[in-house]
Formats: sequence, C-alpha cells, structure tokens
Amino acid sequence: MTFATWLGVACVLTAGAFVQRATGFGLAVVSAPLLLMLEPRLVPVVLVLFGLTVSLMMVRHYWHEVRLGPISMALVGRLPGNALGAWLLLAAPMVIMEKLIAAIVLFAVLVTLCRFRLPVNRITLFSAGVLSGIFGTVASIGGPPMVLLMHGLPPDRMRGNLAAFFILTSTLTLFTLAVVGQISAWHFGVALTLLPAVLFGNAVANRVAHKVDRRWLQGISLGLCTTAALGLLL
Repeated sequence: MTFATWLGVACVLTAGAFVQRATGFGLAVVSAPLLLMLEPRLVPVVLVLFGLTVSLMMVRHYWHEVRLGPISMALVGRLPGNALGAWLLLAAPMVIMEKLIAAIVLFAVLVTLCRFRLPVNRITLFSAGVLSGIFGTVASIGGPPMVLLMHGLPPDRMRGNLAAFFILTSTLTLFTLAVVGQISAWHFGVALTLLPAVLFGNAVANRVAHKVDRRWLQGISLGLCTTAALGLLL
C-alpha cells in the first residue's frame, strides 16, 4: 500500500469513526465502499477490527443503558448469518462481492432514511441477527438490520445496545473469518498503523459532535456512501 493510498484510507476511517461516535453507527457504512475503491484487502477484516475498537470506546459511555436480554435472539441469529457470510466470501468472485457490498450499503441508507417500523419479537430479532451476520461478515456492516428494529428506543439506549451488540458480534465475526482463513498478520499490521486515525476521529467527535446538527452530519455521510456504493455498481 502506497503512502497516498494509506493517507486516503486514514482520512476515510477518521470520518467513519467520527460518524459512528456521533450517531451510534456508520463506521463501516461510510468506509466500506470507499475502502473497496482504495484498498479492497481492508474489507472486511480491518473494518471489523475498528468496529470492535469504536464499540469498546462507546459502550463505556452508555453502559447503564445496555439491555442485552431483549436482543438475545438476534445474537442467536448471528451464528447462521456468520456462516452464510463466510461461505459467500469464499465462494463469490470479487466483482460479485463488490456489487453485494454496494447493495448492503444502499440498504443501510434506506433503513436510515425511511425508519420503517417493524414489530420486535423473537422472529424479527432472529431474522435481523441472520442478516446482521451475513452483512457483518461480508462487509462489516452488521448494524442496519438491528437499527431497523431498535430505532424506536431512546437515542442513548440504542447507542449503548448497538455498541454492546457489536462488541459480541464483531468478536464472533473475527473468529469466523480466522477459521476460514481470511485473516493474516498483514491485516493486524495495517490496522495498527491506521489505529491513530480511528482514535482521532472518535476523539474529535467526543468534543464537537454535540455541537453539530446530526441530521446535517447524517445527510453528508449518507450522500457520500451512496455515491461510493453507486460507483461500485456501475
């Protein structure tokens, strides 16, 4: 990876970490399509590593809001979802994976904009967990199916529960990726060099995110990732 590519990747990850800390999710949605254009080898492993990192930093702020009991069925659904996602990574050509990831990003944008209301029960939670597992393993974008069910919660409770959910499921995803041979020492080395960019984005968000209109921030980030996703589809 050249320095110019590394710098571009660092900027993308800084922006993604800022959005995730400010809005509750978004690191992978913002970053995945852009990283596929800059350095495809970073998706999904490095994004999963950083999703776990940001979630660990977030959950300490919202620990008192975490209630994992109601979403335990979604955690169960992640098991077959991760397996299906791993199979896709091994079986599908890269060009197909790019289209699939672009479609996942556009689905995430649709969920964020439309805020569909679905009943929250064992069936919908399990289904959301399966989709989250597939999306999370393929593209590290496991949040949208869960947001679809949880957006009716108070904002802090949603952030806390999503962060706790991502900690558990990102760990499971990394284990799954390791089992199928998708993780190497190179991923950890690159992630270590890029970690300051993620920490910087998170730190800036801690200081200024409360002063920024979240709808404005969300509009810019969604527009950016939509443009990148459409670029992958064309």
